[in-house]
Amino acid sequence: MNMPEIYVDADACPVKAEVTRVAERHGLVLTFVANFGLRPSRDPMVRNVMVPQGADAADDWIVDHAGAGDIVVTSDIPLASRALEKGAHVLGPTGKPFTTASIGMALAMRELNQHLRETGESKGYNREFTGRDKSNFLQALDELAVRLKRDSPIK
Repeated sequence: MNMPEIYVDADACPVKAEVTRVAERHGLVLTFVANFGLRPSRDPMVRNVMVPQGADAADDWIVDHAGAGDIVVTSDIPLASRALEKGAHVLGPTGKPFTTASIGMALAMRELNQHLRETGESKGYNREFTGRDKSNFLQALDELAVRLKRDSPIK
């Protein structure tokens, strides 16, 4: 088994700097995937992948390349579900993991919230992303990287 890689759904990702810090600390390959505007990195372990414009182009690229034991960072619940099906570990930008046990409820809540927005019963505002969210994410990603490196010796 190889070292885990980290794949980031980078469009509107608020924790790019935190992911980069953890990847550098643990010597993990990091891939940012986006439709536009990625800042180049001099680090050979950081890759930027620009995908064509399209609703799910970045998601499809990540699902095609991430594998069992890799880490996917996203707030996109359908992408999280698809990555879990491939055996990847998935973290949201607040540090909350998506798991096979929790993804069904997350998908159901997404559908309910979409329905409430469409019917006008909800304005659909997301809560503010805080410094505490970044801190929680950093801790969760670091702990996950440590665990995966320990459990996945290079052969």
